[in-house]
Amino acid sequence: MTPPPPLPDTIDATAALLADGDYLADRDLATSLFLALRLARPMLLEGEAGVGKTEIARVLARVLDRPLIRLQCYEGLDVASAVYEWNTARQMLEIRLAEVAGTADRDTLARDLFSDAFLIRRPLLQALQGTPGRAPVLLIDELDRTDEPFEAYLLEVLSDFQITVPELGTIRAPEPPIVVITSNRTREIHDALKRRCLYHWVDYPDAARERAIVGRKVPRAAEHLADAVVAFVQALRGQDLFKAPGVAETIDWANALVELDRTTLDADVVDRTLGVLLKYQDDIARIRGAAGARLLDSARADLAPAR
Repeated sequence: MTPPPPLPDTIDATAALLADGDYLADRDLATSLFLALRLARPMLLEGEAGVGKTEIARVLARVLDRPLIRLQCYEGLDVASAVYEWNTARQMLEIRLAEVAGTADRDTLARDLFSDAFLIRRPLLQALQGTPGRAPVLLIDELDRTDEPFEAYLLEVLSDFQITVPELGTIRAPEPPIVVITSNRTREIHDALKRRCLYHWVDYPDAARERAIVGRKVPRAAEHLADAVVAFVQALRGQDLFKAPGVAETIDWANALVELDRTTLDADVVDRTLGVLLKYQDDIARIRGAAGARLLDSARADLAPAR
């Protein structure tokens, strides 16, 4: 098996590595990721939904040629879903077979039933038992959606890269995975977990970087259309909205406009496609019509000097 590419040895190399995966990172983000990779520390990324936090883990896995193991968090997530559980159906079958065969020695059977063969590995355990030399990228996505007890459970995993299975003992990672944790900040992550991570707030990109992102992700978009899309979205984020559009929505909107064979923006197409950008009816109602037309005029005015 071909060894994976080496980890970047400079901040510039980190930024270039991400760019190879079509992720255009600013200098601060590239610095944080470089340090996280070199120090083998988890990276905690916070920011609004849609700004590209999850994509960072995907890109790292792709450009570093490593498996991506994703733990999608949700309220009520427990050890059985995130770490491991025993294959109880197979254990019951093994008991029945031993009884029929008359070999149901209690001590031997108990030892066999709680062996590695009956262990179902969930994402966290899979990540710790990765292949040496090709440790996976572990994405713990939207940690803020979980309960605090599960967050506390992660402390052992992130401190020592180990998990204790009572029946088997402590399982340690031969090589620490690359850990990326994301949070939309619907609640605060506990300080004890934050101390084990390097932290970065992923903000909305400025106009120049968002334009470069659209150019990479939607190469079919006409240059004038891409300029107008970015200018309109940048103006839209300045409005009093329940949820401002993220970069993901900008890319989706540019793709949608290309599919509609648009090369320019006008008030009518903005009104008809607001549902690609905005996901709450109150926000759509606030922007549709005159407000959207004013934003479009403002975006055109911002573009005029460039033309």
